[in-house]
Amino acid sequence: MEIKTDVVSVKDQKWKEFTLINDHGMEVSILDFGGIITRAMTPDRDGKLENVVIGFNNYEDYLDNPGYFGALIGRVAGRIEKAQFELDGKAYTLPKNEGDHHLHGGEPGFHKSIWSVVPFENKEEVGLTLTLDSKDGENGYPGNLRMTVIYTLTNENALTIAYEGVADQNTVLTATNHSYFNLSGNLKTDIQEHEITLDSSEFVELDDELIPTGSILNVDDTVFDFRNGRPMKDGVSSEFKQNLVANHGYDHYFLFDHTKEVSAQVYEKESGRELKVITDQPGVVMYTSNNLPEGLKLRERESARYLGLCLETQASPASIHHDGFPSVWLDKDEKYYAKTTFVFGGVRE
Repeated sequence: MEIKTDVVSVKDQKWKEFTLINDHGMEVSILDFGGIITRAMTPDRDGKLENVVIGFNNYEDYLDNPGYFGALIGRVAGRIEKAQFELDGKAYTLPKNEGDHHLHGGEPGFHKSIWSVVPFENKEEVGLTLTLDSKDGENGYPGNLRMTVIYTLTNENALTIAYEGVADQNTVLTATNHSYFNLSGNLKTDIQEHEITLDSSEFVELDDELIPTGSILNVDDTVFDFRNGRPMKDGVSSEFKQNLVANHGYDHYFLFDHTKEVSAQVYEKESGRELKVITDQPGVVMYTSNNLPEGLKLRERESARYLGLCLETQASPASIHHDGFPSVWLDKDEKYYAKTTFVFGGVRE
């Protein structure tokens, strides 16, 4: 087990990039800027290590990062309708950074903050403890928030991300990581042939602006039924209205049934790579990069639609305006905790 540290000069800033390496050669590189996962080298069925996440070729591009590649997201991951909410009888107004709505915590948010990082390592694991203080009123959110995120890599090729938070006022919080996975290795193909399995029988209906309507739909007899696995391309070709509002794909919150240990699983046949997601979170936003801009200069190629798959485990910001959704409300001095593990491997047929 090993941790390497590099200094990255970006305009007038100096960032640190930490690379976690296990005994099998799997590597995960993470910046202190935004807690961004810039690279993840994982094995195919023959043990060949290749990168399975989208990352920029030039670090300066993370300053803008319109797709939130690899970044920590918060205070609230997802969209807050009309960029406002009411708490304890007081109205709070947030920055509108996607039309009339508030997306992924606003700017700068977790994804553009410099986190304090303390590496740790032992015989069984290597990792990083990241901390950030978000001040009362930052991007309109109430309360001083102390946020801690712990990245841990094991010799089982498992990357765990644990989130902890506590605030000195009642507030809202649900954090996630916004990595785009592509198991073909080094972005050789898009993800349309990736087979996805979800332990989920319900998903949240969206309107034409990708805002939850307040309705939860059953997946039966739709291309949103991933319980027995299906290729992502089914949603691209579908004429189902919910695929159309997401611009021919998926950008939806799936509620986990939690009937299985593995909540989500992704398989890419050509490489044999498999990704398993184990989480304590109530659901996941599955985004199939339907709106990913073309022409961004990535590490291996230029960007294109359907190049990556986001699995954003979290609670639902729809709970701010609707009953019956996994809650993002956090009481004063209550400890927020969330944990998701991504297990990588190569499967021989």
